[in-house]
Amino acid sequence: MQPASKLGPLFESFKLGTLKLKNRVVMAPMTRAFSPGGVPDPDVAAYYRRRAENGVGLIITEGTLINDPAATNNPNIPNFHGDEALKGWANVVAEVHEAGGLIMPQLWHIGTDRKVGAVPNPEELPIGPSGLDLATGEKVNEPMSQERIDSVVAAYAQAAADAKRIGFDGIELHGAHGYLIDQFYWEKTNQRTDSYGGDLVKRTRFAACRRAVGPDFPILLRISQWKSSDYEAKLATNPDELAKFLAPLVEAGVDVFHCSTRRFWEPEFAGSHLNFAGWVKKLTGKPTITVGSVGLDNEFLSSFRGGNAGTANIDTLTDKLNDREFDLVAVGRALLVDPAWAAKVRDGRFDELKPFIPEALRSLS
Repeated sequence: MQPASKLGPLFESFKLGTLKLKNRVVMAPMTRAFSPGGVPDPDVAAYYRRRAENGVGLIITEGTLINDPAATNNPNIPNFHGDEALKGWANVVAEVHEAGGLIMPQLWHIGTDRKVGAVPNPEELPIGPSGLDLATGEKVNEPMSQERIDSVVAAYAQAAADAKRIGFDGIELHGAHGYLIDQFYWEKTNQRTDSYGGDLVKRTRFAACRRAVGPDFPILLRISQWKSSDYEAKLATNPDELAKFLAPLVEAGVDVFHCSTRRFWEPEFAGSHLNFAGWVKKLTGKPTITVGSVGLDNEFLSSFRGGNAGTANIDTLTDKLNDREFDLVAVGRALLVDPAWAAKVRDGRFDELKPFIPEALRSLS
């Protein structure tokens, strides 16, 4: 494990528009589902505050739900609409800011990853660009109408505006892993023949929030090649396709791309050492966040199979960061199990890092 003196830019500040992050460590968004009735309570605020107190440069919250009745399949996932939920989020912001941190909500709609009859609105069918089940490709609903698309886009915009109003430092749109925005990107789930379908460029039309927040409010977009139903899926099979996919998203106002992979150290395309975040930065010139089993010796899917993960050497991470392959580093399970991960790494207290155990998912530590 590297001594603290060798960590290079991991603990350098980073300027993101008008924001100044104290370091390059980002808390990755991780679904926790500890908000009864969709309202984040003081325990949720304390959970995020602990990470801010321990030196995380930027916190991205768990996925929060836009105002659409088919957005979720779990009544304990936090809403980002309604007076009570927004009041709860305003308290989260206040706690994080008081601890010296920065925080952005991740805005989310799961689309047809939601199953028929799921609560809290069992009468609502799942929605998606073509109404196709994410895993099977079977039809579960009619394609989204123009009216429903307009309604969902407006809900994203309202959530973005509310985030700015209650004091968040920016927003992240969840456009990865096969959820609703990503379903518009992915050919398997978007078979539309109107202006929202067609080639990879035309399929990017759906994501937009810039007008709701003005030019200076940071917008992050989480993207991935892989889907929760298909870990080998590819939106882009080569750099040329990826460049075409990214160009309209940059034009739409994305400030930072959060590039989700299962293992950050793996090259994205043959013939280059660059990972996904490295390629996105190279092709867009925009800052990127890398993520994927950072600080752990077992990739993230092990947690869903009941597996543990020990702490891992971060030499490869810091080498890539030193090479400016990407700009920021999102840490997931290592921060979930150990609120002080960033402070311990910064201070060289590697022997104090906690290994990940599945029991950590059962509480807000």
